[in-house]
This record gives sequence, structure tokens and C-alpha cells, in this order.
Amino acid sequence: MLKTPAPLADVPKLAESEKITINLGFVDLGQIDLLVAERFYSNRTDFIRTAIRNQLGTHADAVRQVVTRKTLVLGLQHFSVDDLTKLQRAQEQLHIRVLGLASIAHDVTPELALATIASLHVLGALHASPAVKAALAGRIT
Repeated sequence: MLKTPAPLADVPKLAESEKITINLGFVDLGQIDLLVAERFYSNRTDFIRTAIRNQLGTHADAVRQVVTRKTLVLGLQHFSVDDLTKLQRAQEQLHIRVLGLASIAHDVTPELALATIASLHVLGALHASPAVKAALAGRIT
């Protein structure tokens, strides 16, 4: 059973970005610094975000096709205790597939998560308590 994304009013406030770390060669980094110094970009982060957005724009059609083919939810998908409790009562399990952010409420217990989430595939970020993440570790692909 695929779950539709929760209305934004029902979703707790989450961070709007995820921090990543990259390693760059000295020449590439020097070129970026030169463009920043010449005011093409306000800082290194601005350059990197712009480069990423340009690449994502270049490949937008391919991303849309894969999202459709793999039946991924695009964007934010949040699961509350109520959502999962209803599934547990119905003796149903989810196969969660998200491109973006999958969020499991902080008050979901590891036992409830195990009873209701059969598999979890997230391209992006997963926000859940450490206990829930540990419980679902064998089901995360």
C-alpha cells in the first residue's frame, strides 16, 4: 500500500536542508574561489548549490521517468503514530519509497515501526528517532 503525502499542516517543522561534505581537488577549489572573488557567486556554497541545480535541471526528464517507473513519492512523506496505528489495526504494512524526505514521528516506537513498515527506500533523507532507525536497519535499502 502506498501512502499519500501528509498535508503540510500535519507535519512537524523540519530542517529545510541537509548538510553534506564533499572533497574537491585544489585546482577546482581554486577556480571556485576565483569566481567568488570576482563576485560571480557570493560564496563557495552558492557556487556549489548553483552547479547542483543546473545538473538537476539538465537531468530533470530522466529523474521524472525514474520516479514514475519506480513509483517513488517525490517530496516529503511523513508518518505519524496515528497513521501507523491504523495500519497495524488493519494488519497492513508499508513499502515506503521516497525521493526527498521520509519522516517518521519522534513518538513512533520501534515496535510500531517494525509492525507496520515492511521496507524503506529513501533517496534523500530519513528523519526518525535513532531507536526506530536501528529497528528498521534490516529493512532499509
